[in-house]
This record gives sequence, C-alpha cells and structure tokens, in this order.
Amino acid sequence: MVSGIVSGRLALVTGAGSGIGRAACQVLSREGATVIAADKDYEAALETIKKHSALASGSNAVGDHSAVELDVSSSKSISELLSKLQRQYKAPPTIIINSAGITRDNWMLKLSEDDFDSVQDVNLKGTFLIMQTFAKALTEASLPGSIVNISSIVAKYGNVGQTNYTASKAGVIGMTKSAAKELGKFNIRVNAILPGFIDTPMVGTIPGKVKENFLKMIPLGRLGDPIEIAEVITFLSSDKSSFVTGATVDVTGGF
Repeated sequence: MVSGIVSGRLALVTGAGSGIGRAACQVLSREGATVIAADKDYEAALETIKKHSALASGSNAVGDHSAVELDVSSSKSISELLSKLQRQYKAPPTIIINSAGITRDNWMLKLSEDDFDSVQDVNLKGTFLIMQTFAKALTEASLPGSIVNISSIVAKYGNVGQTNYTASKAGVIGMTKSAAKELGKFNIRVNAILPGFIDTPMVGTIPGKVKENFLKMIPLGRLGDPIEIAEVITFLSSDKSSFVTGATVDVTGGF
C-alpha cells in the first residue's frame, strides 16, 4: 500500500501527455493518488502511465491508473469522460488538475483570429468546462475536492508575441478566484499556480537568445523542472493546504 499526502484519492490531470501534466501524474501517484492521465493525444497520455514505475507499466490501467483521450474544449468530450470515470471508479475524481494548454504565438498585429480563438478555447474555456463539469459532480456526490488550475507568470506581466496566451492565462486567474468563492460552501477548494519558465516542450520552442535573456531575469539562474511545479500541485491537492483557496502561487525561481 502506497502512503502519501493524497493517498486513496482519485485525481484527474488534463494535459497529462507531457510537461507539467506528466510530472503532476508522477508526483500525485507517488503520494498515493490513483491517476487519470487525460490528453488530446491518447498515446502521449498512455506513455505517461507507462513511463513511471510509480504509476504503472505495460497497459492503460495497471493498478487503477488509466489513460484517456480528452478534448478539453469540447463539453461533449468532457461529459463522456465523467460518465466513463463514474462507471469505472464509482465516484468522480476529488482532485482535478487543469494543465492542458497550447500556444499560438505571434505579434499582435499579425495574430490571426483563429489563433486567438484556439488558445482561448483550450486554455480558458477548457479550464472552465472541466471545473464546471467536475465540480457539479462533486456537489451532487457531496464530496469535498481540490481543483488546481495552471495559469502562467506572464498573465501578470505580459509577454511579447503572446497577447492571446496571456489573456487566456489571466482569465484563468479570475475564474479561479470566482470559482473559489462559489464552491467554498461545498468544501471544494480552487487555486491557481503561476509557473515561470519551466523546462517543458512549450518553453523548448523559445529561440535560444530569447531564452538566455529570460535566464538573466531569474534570480535562481535556471529553468524550473516540471517536477517542481508538480510538488506544489500535490501540496494544493492535499489536506496540507486545507485552508488555502482562491490563491495564486508563483513558482518562478524569483522571475
């Protein structure tokens, strides 16, 4: 029996196929949670489950962990997932991690409407739909829960070439604070993490010279590791943070 700060809990992680989402699955499972790794790329989600011995190996449901395909921008996809999970686990997840996100970077004067909309659909609307669907399921089951949304430090400060992305991530902060006020009476906590520059595939697309300039602005002098975000995610998912809701936590190396 694995013991840890989230032992015995069921955790849904979106964007679980890489980066922060994959790391969140690893740390949550290490701390005793049963993990549902959800991603639009099912094979990537399955690789997350297979990759870490702390999770499982060899199938999409070794132990009780599972990999699922999910489009967070589709309410139909989300409702079908909830129904599947309630059949499989007999209860909704009590830990919900909104880590799915995309970028479509460009100068504002060149940014297409489609690229603006697609980023809002995944990063902002997707977070909303997941929160709405699974918080409703928790209230109907009279279960407490913890929702952790992944925003970004650029939501506070802006970033060139990312008017669409910063808008979506600033929206996540506002939604988090409002949802925390609405869901507190149901003992559902909602918090947001604002990662700085983390060593993920998304940051890997930044040109080398630009990355060097950012590193000069980070007092700790390095990129963050996804596991360092996942540790904070797991803390916010646990009873160790039982009086924390509506909070935004910067994890940036001092950026």
